[in-house]
Amino acid sequence: MKHKLFYIFFLLTLSISYAQSSMVKIEADTTNIRIGEQFEYKITISETENVIIPKLGNLKGLEVIDSLKIDTINSKLIKKYKLTGFDSGAFYIPRQQIFIKNQAYLTDSLLINVTTVAIDTTKIKKFPIKGIKGEPYQFDDFKIYVYWALAILLIAISTLYFALKRSDNSTSKTLIPKLAPYQEALRNLKLLDEKLLWQNNKTKAYYSELTDIVRNYIERELNVPALEQTTNELVESLIDFSNSKSIVTDKETIKKLKNLLQQSDLVKFAKSKPMAHEIEADRNTTTHIINNLKPSTTEENTETSYSKPVVIVQKPEIKNPNTITKLLLITVTLLIVTLISFGIYKAISLSNSIKQPVENVQ
Repeated sequence: MKHKLFYIFFLLTLSISYAQSSMVKIEADTTNIRIGEQFEYKITISETENVIIPKLGNLKGLEVIDSLKIDTINSKLIKKYKLTGFDSGAFYIPRQQIFIKNQAYLTDSLLINVTTVAIDTTKIKKFPIKGIKGEPYQFDDFKIYVYWALAILLIAISTLYFALKRSDNSTSKTLIPKLAPYQEALRNLKLLDEKLLWQNNKTKAYYSELTDIVRNYIERELNVPALEQTTNELVESLIDFSNSKSIVTDKETIKKLKNLLQQSDLVKFAKSKPMAHEIEADRNTTTHIINNLKPSTTEENTETSYSKPVVIVQKPEIKNPNTITKLLLITVTLLIVTLISFGIYKAISLSNSIKQPVENVQ
C-alpha cells in the first residue's frame, strides 16, 4: 500500500513539473563565457494573455546589460536579456517566477561558467613606472592678470585723452578799463567797416550790427532802454527827452535815426536790398547820429565822465587733440598691448620648458 502511494505522489510531481516545463522554458546561447563577455538569456512562455514577467533578479556574479522588448512568435511570448559577468567562477541564474492567468510557474535554474583570459607573463614586455609630468600653463592661468592689465590700460588711455582734451580748470581774472559809450561806438563802427559784410553780400548782418551799435550807444549814453524798444517807441522816447531838454539833439537827427532804423527793419524782415550808395549813406548817418545825440550838460552822466573797470573772466580754452596726438595715443596703446601679449607668450613658453617630466623610476 505504501509503495502505491509513493508511486502516485511521484507521478503527480512529475506531471506538475512537466506541465510547468511545457509552459515556461529558458535558454541561453552559451553557458561558458570569458570575463566581460556578453551572452543572451531567453525565457519562452507558451501563452500570450494575462502573463506577468517580473524583473530579473537575485543574480550573484552576473549583471543585466540590457532587457529587450517582449516578442510574440507563434502564440508564444519571448523575453530576452543581455547578461555578462566580471568575476570568474560558476554562477547560477536562479529560478524565475512567471505568472500566467494568476498562476505561478517557475523556470529552471541555469549554471553559467565565467572564466578568465590566460595571460603568459613571460612574453609580455614590462615598462617602468612613469613619473609625474608637469602640466603646461593655459590661458586660464593668466586671464585674471590680462583682465587687470587691460583695465589699467583703459584707465591710462582715458586719463591721457581727457588730460590732453581739457586744459587746466583754473580761471584768471583781468581788470580791463571799460570804454566810454561814445568811444565804444566809434570803435565798433571801425570794426564793422573792417568786416566788409555788405561788400560780401551780407547786408542783413551789416544792418543788424549797425543798428545794434546805435541802440547800445543810446542806451549807455542817454540811459534809454533802446535795445528793448521798437523803432517807433525809441523815436517817441527821444522826442520826449528832447522836449524836456534831457538830451541835446535836434529834430533832423531824430528823423535820420528813424529812417535808419526803418531801413534796417526792411532789410532784416522784408528782405530789402539797398544800393551801395544807400548803404554808405546810412553808414555816414550813423556817425552823424552818434555825434549829435548827447545828454544834457546839466545832467550828470557817470559813464561819460569816467568808465569803471570791468572784470573779464577768461575761461580756459578746450584743447582738442590734433591728428599727431591721436596717432601717438594709438601707437602707445598698440605698443602696450604688444608688450603685454609678448610677456604672456614668453611666460607660457618658459613655463612649458621648465616643467619637464620627472625621470622614470626603474
